[in-house]
Parts: sequence; C-alpha cells; structure tokens
Amino acid sequence: MNRLLDRFLHYVSFDTQSKSHARQVPSTEGQWRLAEELQSELKELGFKDVTLTDNCCVMGTLPSTVDWPTPVIGFISHIDTSPDFTAKNVNPQVVENYRGGDIALGIGDEVLSPVMFPVLHQLIGHTLITTDGKTLLGADDKAGIAEIITAMARLAQSDIPHGEIRVAFTPDEEIGRGAAHFDVAAFAADWAYTIDGSGLGEFEFENFNAASATVKITGNNVHPGSAKGVMINALDVATRFHAALPPQEVPEHTSGYEGFYHLHQIKGSVERAELHYIVRDFDADGFAARKKLLQDIARDLSKALPAKGAIEVTIEDSYYNMREKVEAHPHVIELALQAMRDCEIEPQVKPIRGGTDGASLSYMGLPCPNIFTGGYNYHGKHEFASLENMEKTVAVIMRIAQLAAERK
Repeated sequence: MNRLLDRFLHYVSFDTQSKSHARQVPSTEGQWRLAEELQSELKELGFKDVTLTDNCCVMGTLPSTVDWPTPVIGFISHIDTSPDFTAKNVNPQVVENYRGGDIALGIGDEVLSPVMFPVLHQLIGHTLITTDGKTLLGADDKAGIAEIITAMARLAQSDIPHGEIRVAFTPDEEIGRGAAHFDVAAFAADWAYTIDGSGLGEFEFENFNAASATVKITGNNVHPGSAKGVMINALDVATRFHAALPPQEVPEHTSGYEGFYHLHQIKGSVERAELHYIVRDFDADGFAARKKLLQDIARDLSKALPAKGAIEVTIEDSYYNMREKVEAHPHVIELALQAMRDCEIEPQVKPIRGGTDGASLSYMGLPCPNIFTGGYNYHGKHEFASLENMEKTVAVIMRIAQLAAERK
C-alpha cells in the first residue's frame, strides 16, 4: 500500500494547475514536467510504445500475457489540476487511522470537519491524505494517475492473465480541452475507463451537457450629476440580467439530474460589464432551452436600452452527455460493475454533475465511462483522499483487466 501512497505524494508535488484563458496546449508548463516524469516511469515499468505527444498527452502499452485474442482496454487520467484554487507548493498531510472529529489543516486555521463533510463518518480507521489548508490537494486527478500506474505495476509483477492494456494521461481536462487533441486512432483501444470519480463505488456513464456563456454589456458613462436619460450603467444591466434567471436553478440549490446556470465571474464598470456562466443540463432539450433563455433575456433587456446600449451573448458548447454513446456498448458497463462486485464493492451508479475526458472521447468513438478514485471535495482546500479507497480502485482496475482477458 505504501508504494501507492508514495506515488501519489510524489505526483501532487508537481504544480500542474491549468489556466483557463491560455492559448497554448498544455495551458501551463508544469504539466510538461509531470508528463515527462510519467513517460519515464512507464518505460521503466516495461511499457511498450510509450509516447509523449506535442500536446502533452502520454500514452503507453502494457503487453498482453495471454496467447489468445482479447479486447484492448484503456485507462485514462488527467495531469492538470483545477484553476479554481491555488495548487502551488502543495504540502499534503497524512492522517493515519482517522478516529473521527475535526482534522486540523496546517497550523489549524482551517479544519476538515465531519459537520461540513459527513462522508468522513464513513472513513473511520482510514489513512487520509489532506491539504495543509493553503492549496488544493490534486487528488483530482493525480489519485487516478497513481492508481493506474500502481495497478499496471502490480499486473506486470503478477501471474494474473490480461490482454494488451493502453494507458493515457491527458492535459487540460479541467478547462475542457483534455480530449481535443487526443488521438483515438493512435490509442487503439476498444474501450476505456477514465479513473476520475470520487467516492467508493462510484461509476458513471452519463454526464451533463455543458456550455460556457459570456454576456458582454456595453453601457454609456457620463457624470452622474447629468446622467438622466443619458447614462446606461452596464453594471446595473448586468444585475438585471442575472436576476432574470431562475433563482433556484444554481449549483447550490440543485442535485441529481437537475441542471443549472452558474455565474462564476463578473467584472466591469459603468461603461462595460461581463458575466461569465457555465450552463449544465442532462437532457438535450433542456440544454437547448437553457441556452435559448440566455439569448431571450438579452433580447428583452436590449429593447429597453437606449441606442448606445448593447448586450451580446456568446455561447460555446463544451461537451455532451455520453450516455447514448456508452449505452450502445453495454458490456463496457457490465464489466466494470462486475469487477467492483468481485472486489466486494457495491457499485454506486450515478450521473456526473460535471464532465470528464470520457464524455468527449465517447463522442470520438471510444466508449469511456468513469470510475471512482477515493478522492473527495475536489477543487479546494478541503480536498482529501482515502488511501484504503484508492487501494480499492487499484483492485478494480486489475480485476477489469482480468475480466477483459476472459472475453475471448
């Protein structure tokens, strides 16, 4: 078990935080450093066909140990960490045999509390890896990387029969670019799994349809003492735009299959203002309706503005619900669920209230549902991981490999 922990602690020491508005791929130089490290490690483990592409995607092949034809399966995780919270100088804490109650992060200015995060009650006795309260941890998705490589290393050292296995580690997943430069043909797997979920037993083959929306408002700034009938306060228009959206359809008031509008950035002045939204819905018709509502609000507000005022809405789709693509290959789902049960894990099949590289890859012809990692509270200072649940992910990966080899 310690080797898995060692790998994970090593990987989180790399600052691989992606950057939303960067033009280059990958968006940050730190991702190259971890990618090069992973390339070297795969070669040392005896992988064949190890490559690092010009777009920072690492691929490699664990050779088959059987002499009969088997499907080629893949396992994928992403290198980058979220831009939502700082990932510089990650200083993880290892809490052995967690006994319940609050965990002081760093010097105790921040705590990890079961009052706020009740899942901790289920992890009594576990070894937990936390932050020091100053950065995110990086379990999303360096836990997945550590689990894939540990599983491959153990398969290579065991007598467990398995077919050819492909692995890949991608950049910029957190900013929605992870799969854009992924060469599905070169990966050459029949199907794959992203190891990018959260709690024990989670398995997901459906996700949000996702779009980003930018609302640009042009106002007219004059001295407030002579503003009557002349001033157009872009900030005021921005608040009216946001107030026109359904107030309960936001992340903090939705769950399950409920979609939302999420205002994640607002900036501006009287002269100009911008609102940045992410739009999410599981249903294709609901997704289209949400995007239309943004345009309708802009149109209606624009009618009431003087001639110099303007509202421009730009919407860009990010990814789509992979359910229809994965359900067309039911054996991909059944194999993973059987592997979990064989490892005495009760599967928790649920929708992803977000996305993974697997969503885009499924539309690119590679069915790719998602498997848990044992990490929790992603994208912030309260992020942590359970080593025991990470070990269970390793076991599931190995069992999937064995079950796939039995599909002659």
